[in-house]
Amino acid sequence: MIPRPPKPLFVPARPNFTASGGAAPPDTDIDILPEEEIDEALDQPWHVIVYDDPVNLMTYVTMIIMRIFGYPSATAEKMMFEVHYKGKSVVWTGTRERAEHYVQQLQSHQLLAAMKKAG
Repeated sequence: MIPRPPKPLFVPARPNFTASGGAAPPDTDIDILPEEEIDEALDQPWHVIVYDDPVNLMTYVTMIIMRIFGYPSATAEKMMFEVHYKGKSVVWTGTRERAEHYVQQLQSHQLLAAMKKAG
């Protein structure tokens, strides 16, 4: 005669499903919720702005703009003069994540930079 295994001490009970909450039993129809609307603010472009400061030389600002954004010398100089004479210049426009990255890079080179929603 083969011995039987001992009975378990604890037998889990089937969960109690109520109308007020809890998980749906496996044989119940599942309602599909409508998709959430996409936040339009996330799709809007952002400006990267460099502000004038009394510390950095114009040649340094030009060099940093060329290095970070890969602009040719003439474009970077135009932006630098805009910063110098108007107090600020939009140096790049695009996605928020990329704008945050560029602002961090500009600030790491001691330039006054910020980002702002376009429009």
